[in-house]
This record gives sequence, structure tokens and C-alpha cells, in this order.
Amino acid sequence: MFKHILLPIDGSPASDRAIAQALAFAKDAQARITGLHVMQEFHLLTYQVQILEETRDQFTRECQAQADAFLSALKNAADKAGVPCETVCVAGEYPYEVIVRMADGKACDLIVMASHGRKGIAGFLLGSETQKVLAHSKKPVLVLH
Repeated sequence: MFKHILLPIDGSPASDRAIAQALAFAKDAQARITGLHVMQEFHLLTYQVQILEETRDQFTRECQAQADAFLSALKNAADKAGVPCETVCVAGEYPYEVIVRMADGKACDLIVMASHGRKGIAGFLLGSETQKVLAHSKKPVLVLH
């Protein structure tokens, strides 16, 4: 039924659990996975432009190194499980928008995500990326705990 799964990951324990579950699901379904990490975009206000550029470069290097580690772990786990897997890293202001666009752009037929839901007032005011994907995606979304 599902042949191409988009798996957004963020390095959290919930995301790590979702990787294992998504790989088992993909193996059973004989599906392939596209792993996605959405890096935060750089934001900083300063009147010293040279500091801004140095900080931006450092931020980008650190985010990319972190993304490479997350996606490499996914790729290694997929290889061990015998599940075809490609990985993508994209910077974006709103991760849920990148996830929804990527699912469409890569012709994925399912999005598999960890449930990260914030609790209390933060959850009410901010919501979670998973909730936002559920609200905006036209593709089916499987939420894992």
C-alpha cells in the first residue's frame, strides 16, 4: 500500500524510537524511506555586520554537522535493516511547511513522525510540528509514540 515514506527526524529520543519503528514498517511494506532533517534558519539582529557573518557561518556549520550525524545514523540503520533510504537536509523557518512540501515534492505516499507534543501552555500556544503536519498535509500521517 505505502511504497515511499517520508521520515522527518530531529535527533530527539522520540525521533530515534520513530526511526526503529518506521524502518520495521517500511521493511514489512517493502517501502523505501526518505529521511528528512529540517535545520532552523539563522536569526540574529545586530549592528555589527562582521559579527553577524561569523556567527551565521558558525551556526550553519554546527547545524549541518548535527544534521549529518542524525541522517547518517538513519542511513546506517536503514542499510542494516535492508530498507532503501535516501536522506535530505533542508533549512526552513517552519519545519511543518518543509515536511509537507517535501512529501509532495518527493512523491511520498506516507509521512511517519514521532509524537513530540508540547505539554501545558507551550503546547496550547505553540503546538507541535506533528500537529501542524497533521493539520496541513494532504498525505496520510502515521504518528508514532
